[in-house]
Amino acid sequence: MASFTISSPSKSSSFLSCSLSSLFTPSSLSRKSFAFNISRSPICAPNSLKCELPQPVNYENGIPKIPVLNERILPKFVESNRMDKAVNRNGAKLKLFSGTANPALSQEIAWYMGLELGKINIKRFADGEIYVQLQESVRGCDVYLVQPTCPPANENLMELLIMIDACRRASAKNITAVIPYFGYARADRKARRESIAAKLVANLITEAGADRVLACDLHSGQSMGYFDIPVDHVYCQPVVLDYLASKKICSGDLVVVSPDVGGVARARSFAKKLSDAPLAIVDKRRHAHNVAEVMNLIGDVKGKVAVMVDDMIDTAGTIAKGAALLHQEGAREVYACCTHAVFSPPAIERLSGGVFQEVIITNTLPVAEKNYFPQLTVLSVANLLGETIWRVHDDCSVSSIFL
Repeated sequence: MASFTISSPSKSSSFLSCSLSSLFTPSSLSRKSFAFNISRSPICAPNSLKCELPQPVNYENGIPKIPVLNERILPKFVESNRMDKAVNRNGAKLKLFSGTANPALSQEIAWYMGLELGKINIKRFADGEIYVQLQESVRGCDVYLVQPTCPPANENLMELLIMIDACRRASAKNITAVIPYFGYARADRKARRESIAAKLVANLITEAGADRVLACDLHSGQSMGYFDIPVDHVYCQPVVLDYLASKKICSGDLVVVSPDVGGVARARSFAKKLSDAPLAIVDKRRHAHNVAEVMNLIGDVKGKVAVMVDDMIDTAGTIAKGAALLHQEGAREVYACCTHAVFSPPAIERLSGGVFQEVIITNTLPVAEKNYFPQLTVLSVANLLGETIWRVHDDCSVSSIFL
C-alpha cells in the first residue's frame, strides 16, 4: 500500500490536552501518579510574533531555517512583513494538520504561525481506499485541517472528510476545514436538470463533523450560504496587490479587465484598490463546458497596461482569448492575475504563447514542475491563511485583515 506520513522534525507539542490512550502504556501504568510536562521554550525572533514552541527554532543569520520542500513551490515567505494588525497569540490547544493535497503550503502556514504540523498518517490501500490515523492526541483542541480539494478533486475531498471524521472521533473540541481551493464551487446553480454539487459538498463537510470552514476566493459568494456552519472567506487580493505595487506601474497607465461579465464585481473591487483604476469588460459567449468564445470589449485599453483579474484559471481559454482581444484593441501589456491555478490542459500552451507579460497566481493549489514557464509568478498565501487561523482561534475580527 502507498502511504504518506506528515510529521515535524522535532518532538510534538505538549499541550494541556491529554490522551486517554497514553494512560494504558506499560510505562505509565507502572507509575502511581501521572504528571504532565508543559514546560516550553519561548521564541523571540526579530520581526516575528510572540509565540511558544516545545523546541527552540534554529536560526541562521537571524532567519528561521526552514526545510524547503521545493525552492520554486515554496516562496521565501519569511522575508515578507508580518500582518500589520497583529493580535495577541494564544497557542494553547491549537493544532494544525496537513492533508496530502498541498503539504508545502501547510508547512509555510505552520512556520508563519510558529507552530509545528501535527503528526498524521495517511495511507492509500491497494484498492484506493483512504486510511487516516492521528498520531497525537487532539482531545479538547481546536484543530485546523489544511486540505484543498484540488485535482484529483474526488480523492482529496474524501481524504478531507475522513480527516474530519478522525478528529471528531478523537474528541477534538472544534474542527476547522481550511480549504484554500474549494472544488465543485463552479457547480453553484441549477440549470437544465443539473446538480448543485457545491451544496452537496458543503453538506458532506458539515455532516463529517466540521464546525467551521475557511476558504480562499470562492467562485461565487452564494457558496458560503450552502453551509450550515460558519464560513470565513479569505480574500487573496492583498497578496496580489502588494506584488503589483512592487512593480511600480504608473496608476494612470493601468486598466483592470474582467474576463467575463460574471467577474465584474471582483474586478471592480480590485480596481478600487489600485487607485480606482478604470474598468474594462470582455464579453464572451460560452457554447460548452471549458470552451469560451470572445465577442467584444467594453471599455478602452489602448496604450494601457491591462490587468486581467479572475478567481481561477482552468483551461485558460477565456483569459487567453481575452488577452488576444486586448492586444487587438491596443493594450501595451497584459497581465493575468488569478488565485487558483488549476491548469488543465492545454492551459500551459495558451498561457506561455506570448500574449501575457506575466501570469500571477497563488499557491492555493500545488504547481507541478512541468507547469512552470518563464512568465509565471507564484505568490504565497501562507501568511494570509496563518493570520486568519490565528484570528479565528483567538476570536478576533477576520474582516479587518482585508480593509
